[in-house]
Amino acid sequence: MANTQHTDVLQWDVTNLSNAFKQKQISPAEVTGTLLEQIDRINPQLNAYITVMYEQAMESARKAEREITSGNWKGPLHGVPIGLKDLIYTKSVRTTMGSKIFKDYIPDFDAAVVEKLTQVGAVIIGKLNTHEFAYGPTGDRSAFGAVKNPHHLSKISGGSSSGSGAAVSAALCYAALGTDTGGSIRIPSSCCGIVGMKPTFGRVSKYGVYPLSWTLDHVGPMTRTVLDNALLLNVLSGYDERDPYSMKTDEEDFTRFIGQSIKGSVIGVPSSFYFDHVEEEVEQQVQHALKVFESLGAEMRVIDLPHIQQFSLAQQITIRSEAYTVHEDMLRDQSEQYDQEVRERLLTGMDEKAHTYVHAQQLRHVAVQEFKQAFNEADVIVTPTLPILPPDIGQREVHIHGNKEYVRSALLRLTSPTNFNGFPSISVPCGFSESGLPIGMQLIGKPFDEANLYRFAYAFEQESSIPNVKMDIV
Repeated sequence: MANTQHTDVLQWDVTNLSNAFKQKQISPAEVTGTLLEQIDRINPQLNAYITVMYEQAMESARKAEREITSGNWKGPLHGVPIGLKDLIYTKSVRTTMGSKIFKDYIPDFDAAVVEKLTQVGAVIIGKLNTHEFAYGPTGDRSAFGAVKNPHHLSKISGGSSSGSGAAVSAALCYAALGTDTGGSIRIPSSCCGIVGMKPTFGRVSKYGVYPLSWTLDHVGPMTRTVLDNALLLNVLSGYDERDPYSMKTDEEDFTRFIGQSIKGSVIGVPSSFYFDHVEEEVEQQVQHALKVFESLGAEMRVIDLPHIQQFSLAQQITIRSEAYTVHEDMLRDQSEQYDQEVRERLLTGMDEKAHTYVHAQQLRHVAVQEFKQAFNEADVIVTPTLPILPPDIGQREVHIHGNKEYVRSALLRLTSPTNFNGFPSISVPCGFSESGLPIGMQLIGKPFDEANLYRFAYAFEQESSIPNVKMDIV
């Protein structure tokens, strides 16, 4: 294989990199070595990685190189360096959950998603920073420090998959895995200008992933392009009997609709909630995106989700109740080792009543049916991913059109409803603010209809002309 000395290869997407590996034009070991050098140079600015797996990554890359050279190509992720949010278990490699409590914890088994990546020859490059125990959308509360946004180092990268968003955006890995309980894949994807998919609940196994809320948690891919995202989901999805929430589905190729026309399709635009109390620059970019869809032949249709506010509140009750239950013993025995803000948020779940939790679960059926009804009118639903631009690290209040709102509430407001009903949702970049901060658009689909979401997201990605904005890293 020819050696590569060029750091611009780090900007390639997975598809181009994989093709170059397959054609033996470049070397997985050389690319991984170059990437590790880039991590050493850039990560001190961003704090995206907690653990960099130098030896393991190089060993995997050399193995992939030998396999590809001998004609044993395992697919589009073979030899591709991928990062993992640091609450996804890795055998013999520490997994911290962003917490002092687990700062030296080393699992003795791999999570199901790690098994799947390993089977197809992916190179696990390291473990990525996370808001402590994934319980926060800002990404600035970790025992290992705040993650910074590569577009503006004073801004949050979004949480809780904070390191995943920053690392993919800054070309410190070609793709990453995140988890999403109230928006924790889509929020950092929007903040960092990348593509993030929260698949249908049960589509991807959560075995070996530290829980935050059993009935709301999802695992999904974060990438720089839509096609890359679909390729990752091809590998990650599938039934796993070790995960009690895993769903049996037919084998799927999520790339199968990519490149197909959306002419004649219908895009649902919610009449309320999703466009209420949204910053002006965010709304402008999403409205522009809707015009792009119209130019591709899609029809815009206003849809009604009359109980959406109730679904959002029910999601909050669910996460408070389940997160407290997960942490009850540690809160009793090791309370002082939690980040203060995370501990205080966890303790709010102690006061939730059983009947309140049960009522919230009953409302899930309404949430599923109400969204299904909307999909009788539309193929996909389009909304902003976030109502605000990425705020400052440590900022806890924001003003939208003169009205004060807590940052956490604002960040979670538009993403959490589909955690509650389990519908697939993807965030794709749709523009930048005047100050150079990324803005994301959310596409929501029917259950197990991710392939169709990728069709719409890819059509927009190919047609839109989003400018390249210089990052705030050197």
